[in-house]
Amino acid sequence: MRHHKQSIKGTNMQTENNLLSALTREGVLIKVSVSYWRGCKKLRPEDIGLKEANLSDRLISLGHKRLLPKESLSALALIEGRAHALVEQNTFPFLSGLGHFLPNARLNEFMSKVKELEGEFWAAKNEFIQHYASLRDSASEEWRKMAQNLVQDPDRLVAAIESSFPFPQKMDRFYGFDVQVFQISLPQKLQTDLITLEAQKEAVEARQRAAQEAGDKIRKGVEEFASDCVASLREQTAQLCQEMLNSINNSETGVHQKTLNRLVRFIDQFKQMNFMNDTEMEQQLDHVRRELLSKTAEEYRDSSTAKARLINGLQNLSTAASNLAKQDTSELVQRFGQVGRRKFNLAA
Repeated sequence: MRHHKQSIKGTNMQTENNLLSALTREGVLIKVSVSYWRGCKKLRPEDIGLKEANLSDRLISLGHKRLLPKESLSALALIEGRAHALVEQNTFPFLSGLGHFLPNARLNEFMSKVKELEGEFWAAKNEFIQHYASLRDSASEEWRKMAQNLVQDPDRLVAAIESSFPFPQKMDRFYGFDVQVFQISLPQKLQTDLITLEAQKEAVEARQRAAQEAGDKIRKGVEEFASDCVASLREQTAQLCQEMLNSINNSETGVHQKTLNRLVRFIDQFKQMNFMNDTEMEQQLDHVRRELLSKTAEEYRDSSTAKARLINGLQNLSTAASNLAKQDTSELVQRFGQVGRRKFNLAA
């Protein structure tokens, strides 16, 4: 019995390792970090001339306050939002936020768009720095007027606000646009060479245990991750169909070309994101491309029969995608792992 359990455990670990190897070849983990000076200060009781002991949280909320008007940082905030959206649209969250998995087929286009955003970010940063002095002066004046009605000692509050503005020559440290690419791999055990003191040995052993636990967590999580990726693309298909149907049914014009183009772009992106080789969903989309996207929006508007066929086709695709998203994908995941193992053996 014990040998049988060990055999099952070994088989499961081999399957998990196959999946991990396949994922390693099919894509990378990506991390995009955008940082800039947020123009905020956390007010303290003494900043407004009060003693902390006399301050009631129920009545007065200090917290973080804006030093500058929101619009002065809107360009940088917009670029940050677009960077996060780019990651969300082109990747799959890996193991509860451990990273974002980017399929190889999307890598070149993704990096090109990130580079464009990075260029816009540094241009927006330079633009902000050029106007920083005048923004700071006008903000101080605005705070001074507002402080007259807020506190008994407005000069004290204004002084606290003004002291929170960094010097222009020290602003660079607040800004960064970093793109990091990682290869998926299990943590390696630490070597115990040159360990002589008991404390050092215990520390290494503790770190090795942590590495082992992390490795087990990654191995056990890859199957769920692979299933989630398949379900996510299927759910996105169903959602897009519903959005297209809503647009067609609620628009006075009926069928817009841009509505049809959304589905064309989605099918192209699906193929690039479909690293799990979900042939069933891809075949459904190919069928829709042939049957429904060969006509223009004008042709659909001119023919009620054609329009009805389009609506019916989108409804069928939405239903099929929703049903597929709920299905068990273990067979597809296992097949993906087996392909990864064969590729590994051929490479070896």
